[in-house]
Amino acid sequence: MKKFISCLFTLIIAIGQVSIVFANNKETKLDIVSKSAILMDASTGKILYEKNSHEKLPPASVTKVMTMLLICEALESGKIKEDDDVQISEVASSMGGSQIFLEPGEIQKVDTLLKSIAVASANDACVAMAEYVGGSVEEFVDIMNKRAKELGMKDTNFVNTNGLPVDNHYTSAYDIALMSKELLRHEKISKYLTTWMDEVVVGKKQAKIGISNTNKLVKHYSGATGVKTGFTQQAKYCLSASALRNNTHLIAVTLCAETSPIRFKDATNLLNYGFANYESVKICKANEKIATVKFEKGEKENVDLVAKDDLSVLIKKGSNKDFKKKVVVKEDLKLPIKKNTELGVVKVYRGKQLIGQTKIINKEDINKASYLQMLKRVVQNII
Repeated sequence: MKKFISCLFTLIIAIGQVSIVFANNKETKLDIVSKSAILMDASTGKILYEKNSHEKLPPASVTKVMTMLLICEALESGKIKEDDDVQISEVASSMGGSQIFLEPGEIQKVDTLLKSIAVASANDACVAMAEYVGGSVEEFVDIMNKRAKELGMKDTNFVNTNGLPVDNHYTSAYDIALMSKELLRHEKISKYLTTWMDEVVVGKKQAKIGISNTNKLVKHYSGATGVKTGFTQQAKYCLSASALRNNTHLIAVTLCAETSPIRFKDATNLLNYGFANYESVKICKANEKIATVKFEKGEKENVDLVAKDDLSVLIKKGSNKDFKKKVVVKEDLKLPIKKNTELGVVKVYRGKQLIGQTKIINKEDINKASYLQMLKRVVQNII
């Protein structure tokens, strides 16, 4: 009987400890003071926590995540180059708030302006780049809204490029996480999102201006990768924060915090919760060979197909890693096929559950074989 009571007492203590741990985890998840927040896995887009995540709110300078994204996409498409000269307009130089004090008529490089947006949150640099990429601020804002729709940002309407107070300019924590996820895919911006302090040369007198990052997590949070802070009286304190640890890349967004310390504390708590409870497993890297397809009438008979993007899956720490890959190639492919065409998909399953997928593409043009090439193959097969 005594042994039974002793075992029962031990069991009660164990249950109590489990309850305490569960309660602490629950408190960690829910103890978010900001009006709106979300925690998202940057690789898969999986949501790990949310609070009023679709509430439409003014984002202040977090707007610049989309501005930077469009600049990065213009760079990677070849539409613009980092060393292009950009002439500063009267409109750009007249911006208030955070700025690097650009003067009308001066010339700046695209790279300098992008750095100034990412590090110093420069409103004047935003307008200058909007005019350069879009032709005008209005055209650029139209592109911002179009890109938002493409990314599935249903809670968003942009009116300007920098988030300065204006009617009908809003987004949500969820939408900010989506565009932050897309921005973090671009290596060109990563070096600036993590820059703590730097300087730029501006004005006709070529004055050196020191710039520093308003995102304190860049310096004080291990593995921080970005992204952007924001503040206006209307929006209050906003933040899109990201961090990478052991292949797990997370994004924490907090909106409408009453003070700056609150937004950083909330984001830190969210990131800590994510890293403590989840891990990302890399399945394949971008451009990694996934399959080889035979084209009997192709100039090259055997063509390698590669993953278009990195493919990772997010799982609870301690859960099984018994994954299975399934490669599906489109049927009845007709030649010629230009390089970087989507020719199929690689899917990852755990049991019967689909937990991740990415497109597979060809990295070279696939052309039809000439008559002589086909004749040669026939002869070789006969021999």
